[in-house]
Amino acid sequence: MLRNLSVLTALALCVFLNTAASARADETEHPKQLAWPFNGMTGYVDKAAAQRGFQVYSNICSNCHSMNRIAYRNLLDIGFSENEVKALAASKLVADFDDKGQAIMRPGKLSDNLVAPFPNEDAARAAHDGAYPPDLSLIVKARHGGGDYVYSILTGFTTAPADEKPVANKYYNPYYPNHWISMPPPLASEGMVTYQDGTPATVDQMAKDVVVYLQWAAEPEMEARKQLGLKVLIFLGIFTTLLYLAKRRIWRNVKH
Repeated sequence: MLRNLSVLTALALCVFLNTAASARADETEHPKQLAWPFNGMTGYVDKAAAQRGFQVYSNICSNCHSMNRIAYRNLLDIGFSENEVKALAASKLVADFDDKGQAIMRPGKLSDNLVAPFPNEDAARAAHDGAYPPDLSLIVKARHGGGDYVYSILTGFTTAPADEKPVANKYYNPYYPNHWISMPPPLASEGMVTYQDGTPATVDQMAKDVVVYLQWAAEPEMEARKQLGLKVLIFLGIFTTLLYLAKRRIWRNVKH
């Protein structure tokens, strides 16, 4: 009887230890909390940061990730000039058909969406050992934590602790579920981008800028929506005050 009890106790202890270890492995670090210009009721798009963020995306992220919901003409909204955007679009080749229905490759136009790095998902997976780099058009809205999560992932790559078992072809990042991510550190060192406005391209700066750009891409109407909301609140406040004053005036001679 005692022997059986000892065996059961040992089994229960093993199950508990394995469960605790699994829980630690699955425990995801909470994203870093940053003060973003687009947060809050008065949030706005920092166009200078968004332009720098597009440079980061264009030079680094676009090698793997698409942004199929953004057209070149949309870049005018963050301060790029029409000539700049036309030149950028024309530097890309877009698959199309001529007037005879023949497949051709032509220079891009303002109306074209940003050219994707791969023609389809199968090609993207084949180039990344089966992993699929997600489209980034809505990534800030699609991930819990939004901009904080994206920033934390970009800056969170580090050496795995001793109790974490390495996973082949994956990289340790405590902010990613299960800690192992197929994407290598995209912002591995400073100076990977030369900003047009002369801002030092530190890893922290590049990560912040690309988050601002991705937030704008996910919610291009955010600024107008928040401005309209503030106007509505101001109107309702004035209207409520006028109604209260009118009520006091109309009922001032009525005795209770």
